Amino acid sequence: MTTTVDPERELVRRLLPFSAPALAVAAGAGAAIGGAGAAWSAAIGIVVLTLNFVAHAGSMAWAARISPMILMAVGLGGYVVRLAAFTVALLLLDRLDWFSPLAFIAAFAPATIALLAVEMRLLAGRMQADLWYFPEKSWPERTT
Repeated sequence: MTTTVDPERELVRRLLPFSAPALAVAAGAGAAIGGAGAAWSAAIGIVVLTLNFVAHAGSMAWAARISPMILMAVGLGGYVVRLAAFTVALLLLDRLDWFSPLAFIAAFAPATIALLAVEMRLLAGRMQADLWYFPEKSWPERTT
């Protein structure tokens, strides 16, 4: 009996430990440049990125077990939902006196780019089609 781990869950397992150091670096840089409000804003940016990453990986792993069509729908629809949630969070946080949208985005954007680069590096050479399993007799045999 072989057990496999969803590639999305494996990414979370491998990358989630880096969220704490990223949060510390972002908060430290925010504090050094803009004070406590910027530190909290940058830290919130990293937390939002981490939650976004975990939600994306979880939803994609779930959808991949159902069907390729659901996987595509969750991939595209989930992107829109998470982008809307990010925008709403930014707009709501901007109402707070101490919140710095600049510090939030200055932490969120480079961390997102770094996360995408690491994801690409970890998945390099592995196509999604390579991860699919097709039983041997899944196609009707031709009789010609």
